[in-house]
Amino acid sequence: MKLDEAESKMQNTVEATQRAFNTIRTGRANSSLLDKVQVEYYGTPTPLKSLANISTPDATTILIQPYDKGSLNIVEKALSMSDVGLTPSNDGSVIRLNIPPLTSDRRKEFVKLAAKYAEEGRVGIRNIRRDALDTIRKQEKAAEVSEDESRDLQDKLQKLTNKFTAKVDDLLAEKEKDITTV
Repeated sequence: MKLDEAESKMQNTVEATQRAFNTIRTGRANSSLLDKVQVEYYGTPTPLKSLANISTPDATTILIQPYDKGSLNIVEKALSMSDVGLTPSNDGSVIRLNIPPLTSDRRKEFVKLAAKYAEEGRVGIRNIRRDALDTIRKQEKAAEVSEDESRDLQDKLQKLTNKFTAKVDDLLAEKEKDITTV
């Protein structure tokens, strides 16, 4: 595994962590809360954003307007069954999700969830580092790189790891701020 390959994988891990953070409610309406919602559409699990226009007309409402009016009830059912934790309101043409203000206990739960996602991201980055280190050590044993080159590569790999771990920590701090501010 080359350093640029490890860097690319670490960047993907940071992006995956950001997507996980986007699914956590902060008390404001945000269409990314529905990114993980799947709708059983003609027997196939389909992402909700492929089946409907999702908008946020104000800070406390998410508006879902299915492209196919016949799918309104299955979209509503999928939202009810999802882990979003919001009750859909169907008026016959659109579905509204009202975002209630978060209680302090709920905020604490979301901060813990964000910390869990951040730790998963950091573990992913460390796993990439471990794999890259194994590759470097194997190259050194096979005399493909010298001992000095191996040490240099390991130092660069550690700096990459620190850089991407810091990015995850920054994302976590930003998300915690979003969750805790009223």
